[in-house]
Amino acid sequence: MKKSFLLFLFGVAFSLTSFAQQTLIKGSVLDGTTGEPIPDVTITIEETDQNTQTDGKGEFSFTENVPLGEQVLKVEKVGYVTKRYPIIVNEGQTVDISGITLDFDSSDKKDLFIISISDDNLNSEDDGLTDNISGLLQASRDVFLNAAAFDFSATFFRPRGLDNANGRVLINGVEMNKQFNGRPQWANWGGLNDVQRNQEFSMGMSANDYTFGDLAGTNNIIMRASKYRKGGRISYASANRSYQGRVMASYNSGLLEGGWSYSVLGSRRFGEQGYIDGTLYDANSFFIAVEKQINEKHSLNFTGIYAQNRRGRSTAITQEVFELKGRRYNPFWGLLNGAERNSRTRNIDEPILMLNHFWDISSKVRLNTNIAYQFGEIANTRIDNGGTRLFEDENGDDAYLGGARNPDPTYYQNLPSFFLQDPNPTPFDYQNAYLAQQKFLNDGQMPWFSFYEANTRPSNVEGNSLYAVQADVIKDQQFTFNTILDAELADNIRLNAALNYRRLKSENFARLEDLLGGTGYLDVDFFADEENNDIDEVVAANLAQSDIRNPNRIAREGERYKYNYEMDASVVSAFAQAQFKYNRIDFYVGANFSRTSYQRTGLYENGFFQGGGNNGSFGESDQLDFTNYGLKGGFTYKVTGKHLVDVNTSYFTKAPTLRNSFSNARQSNATVIGLESEKIQSVDVSYIFRSPIVKARITGFYNGFKDGSDIGFYFTEDLAGLGIDSGDAFVQEILTNIERRHVGVELGIEAQVTPTIKLKGAASIGQYTFQNNPNLYLTSVDFLNRPDINREVTFGDGTTQLKNYHVAGGPERAYQIGFEYRDPNYWNIGITSNFFSNAYIDVSNLARSANFTSDYDGNTFNDYDPGEAKELLKQEQFDSYMLVNIIGGKSWKIGDYFVGFFATINNVFNEEYRTGGFEQSRLANYRRLQEDKSRANGPIFGPRYFFGNGTTYYLNVYVRF
Repeated sequence: MKKSFLLFLFGVAFSLTSFAQQTLIKGSVLDGTTGEPIPDVTITIEETDQNTQTDGKGEFSFTENVPLGEQVLKVEKVGYVTKRYPIIVNEGQTVDISGITLDFDSSDKKDLFIISISDDNLNSEDDGLTDNISGLLQASRDVFLNAAAFDFSATFFRPRGLDNANGRVLINGVEMNKQFNGRPQWANWGGLNDVQRNQEFSMGMSANDYTFGDLAGTNNIIMRASKYRKGGRISYASANRSYQGRVMASYNSGLLEGGWSYSVLGSRRFGEQGYIDGTLYDANSFFIAVEKQINEKHSLNFTGIYAQNRRGRSTAITQEVFELKGRRYNPFWGLLNGAERNSRTRNIDEPILMLNHFWDISSKVRLNTNIAYQFGEIANTRIDNGGTRLFEDENGDDAYLGGARNPDPTYYQNLPSFFLQDPNPTPFDYQNAYLAQQKFLNDGQMPWFSFYEANTRPSNVEGNSLYAVQADVIKDQQFTFNTILDAELADNIRLNAALNYRRLKSENFARLEDLLGGTGYLDVDFFADEENNDIDEVVAANLAQSDIRNPNRIAREGERYKYNYEMDASVVSAFAQAQFKYNRIDFYVGANFSRTSYQRTGLYENGFFQGGGNNGSFGESDQLDFTNYGLKGGFTYKVTGKHLVDVNTSYFTKAPTLRNSFSNARQSNATVIGLESEKIQSVDVSYIFRSPIVKARITGFYNGFKDGSDIGFYFTEDLAGLGIDSGDAFVQEILTNIERRHVGVELGIEAQVTPTIKLKGAASIGQYTFQNNPNLYLTSVDFLNRPDINREVTFGDGTTQLKNYHVAGGPERAYQIGFEYRDPNYWNIGITSNFFSNAYIDVSNLARSANFTSDYDGNTFNDYDPGEAKELLKQEQFDSYMLVNIIGGKSWKIGDYFVGFFATINNVFNEEYRTGGFEQSRLANYRRLQEDKSRANGPIFGPRYFFGNGTTYYLNVYVRF
């Protein structure tokens, strides 16, 4: 008995000793203002791979493999100032650092650049009418990505040569990229910056908890009411970039009794113009989120977003126009009754409703199910100068007049170069050129008054307008359902899976917005028939009718006309991913499968595409179906706590967008010939170094693309051997079988040289080129009803010689060096110098086809010189340039309030530079292009360029409570 008792005491003592010797770190994190616990704070033991997050009570702990000795804990969360705590860990002891406080990040740096990036992308289109501004969806803690988002984006720089169609944007796990063009429509949630701070960004094709992802990364914006810190914020911003002023107010309730929480925000952005003349800004945004925590396992969140936006647009200009008017010039606006009016406005009105269910099945298994509905319209206005009207001729008879003069002030016949095009101009030519120059310098804006004058002349018997304002409208209804699983199968194994369904019904039509003094608009296409200038005969023959089922219709304001069709699209996809974590290596594997379907339904029967089916315009087109899949994997090898190697690789296929699936959707059901899913492969390898002082990453990357497609629209005068009025035609240019390669290296490094001074640097060196000669063909109504011309026209072997040309899209090389000073008294300043080079123009595909070498009989020009042709077709490289930016701010605590400001000055030295541009395809054969480029007074149809902003500022003043 005594022996047994001694053994028992020995066992208890041994157990107590073992427990006492267990080493652990524990603590809690509180809000520095409210004293409330902060969940989801990341705690990292620096120079190790160990990290954890605080729970709902703000508590955390490390219980396994805790390193001994002097350690540094890094405490960080988006929206708060990161802190570092030195500790000493002794064997068998517990380090308790409860009561850590985090202060709100008053610098507002993230707030600023979410604003500038999203606003500059509001009008992003492929029609050459808007500024080329590119930006990351969200900056992360990565040094290079911060430089790319904050300083490189204003130059049309694209990380790894990728645009935003290669990235994914999610809100509460629901994908927001448009099915029309694959791009996120930032205006749908613009102006909601104070409720967009909680974001999760995964770089490239790395592991993501919600979706398979894409090459430019995945960004999930968490907009749950329970995830916002309690309190309110009021701010006012002044700027000269996109808008001139912005006022914003928000309030978050925090968790209330009964498990309720809510968040509300309202903002207004406004301005008569941004940096570019005539670019009005009128936007109102509203947000509400209400969440009910039903019990410990279930929570239901509703999110409503309404972000109405109306914005004036600008366009690329030629070098001649730039020299006459400067980089702020915009031809789209003019004065009407003393007020500025822009003819090209973009109106976005697409509310989003979302219901999210969060189910904690167990402590290790979570299921998130979402339903979202988005509806509304996007409308882009422009001047329609193709109107026809009935008038009384000199004999008193009725006659038709149609096709008014192009009102664009930069139309080539309005510029001095048009009058000096002959090799030996006459004095009369010089006089006309001088008069054109003076008229353009003194005015050069949209002539609104002349539109009203032309439409209301007494001779206009029926009052039909020659000029009108047309809106191209896309009216979408999209339903989305998905469910996302996150399961911890073991301490070191996680499973992510998702099922997604998206259904889009899209109405597309032209709407008559303003008759400009007229009483109606005759709904025929006067310009469609080049052979016949008698509009009466054109109408009688049922050619050029927008809808032969309703011929010679007179359209009124607010009515649909010209074109009217629906697009149906659906996508079903499944995603699964496994993540494994071990002491030395973490790795993941993922797979994706999807099924995409498209179909067009014509509601008008166009006179040039009569009937149904793919050769007609009325009724349903063939249904396009695409089956796609993807595989990806990667690993992080931890050489030591400071040195890591990270590798990601993927191969996946991607369905073409709606935009690139129908060759001329506004007029016919015709689908693109040879259309296939794009094949994409990628690999990136990174070396990462991290220490308490220095953080650095260098990455080599390769992205390969095959079977891409693209569609362009333009007017050309040079179509070889077609016999149609010297080759003039408005065409749809279809490219298929596009192969590209993007390779390069990117570097980011920062050093915390003192507690207050940080040095940083970044660099990107890439090469983005075409790797083959894609297929090219043209379609046009000018090719129809001609026995000698096919519906689809090709040249030579049907390709365009693009191999080894650079893919346009901003500078391929970008470098940054800078510093940041953060004073303990809550003020900061930073300066960066940014150098850019190796940016290239977007070349004319038609000029690189066999059309370039052929005369109108289809034979090679007898004076063709290969050496001269090589010079004519050489891709223009833009000049390099340097931009200096300054950033700074200050905050104060006054009682329970925080007051502060934040400001930036970009392009401090007012550098002039080109962000992009494109060659015109109006002249696309050897002789005509040679003649135009050799003119002593400059080309008539020279390239059009986008110019970067000069010195701009942004100032934000706020009060937080």
